[in-house]
Amino acid sequence: QVQLVESGGGFVQAGDSLTLTCAISGRAFSSTAMAWFRQAPGKEREFVAGIRWGGGNDAIRTAESVKGRFRIAKDSTRNAVFLHMDRLKVEDTAVYYCARRTGEPVSGAADYQYWGQGTQVTVSS
Repeated sequence: QVQLVESGGGFVQAGDSLTLTCAISGRAFSSTAMAWFRQAPGKEREFVAGIRWGGGNDAIRTAESVKGRFRIAKDSTRNAVFLHMDRLKVEDTAVYYCARRTGEPVSGAADYQYWGQGTQVTVSS
């Protein structure tokens, strides 16, 4: 059984930085991809960034809306994935979810089989 647990969310000011952590446990996960999504009230779940878990190439994908400000990273020794968020904006306010799928990192939420419970990020002006 796979478990994904997000942490690190909070209430910050515009321009601040924040790092989210996704702790991964459960079945072995070679040939998988991890991703971060977010969902603001009244909006659809949105892809933020994804990364290949195994292999020499991380195959990182980042949404245009956060490119240059957000960065996904992984630590295989800690079984964790991170989302480093810089220069946060009010429009980044959302619940942020960690997700996992078999295969390459893609942007469609329906393609991910496992999800965490989410962590709230609130950015004030």
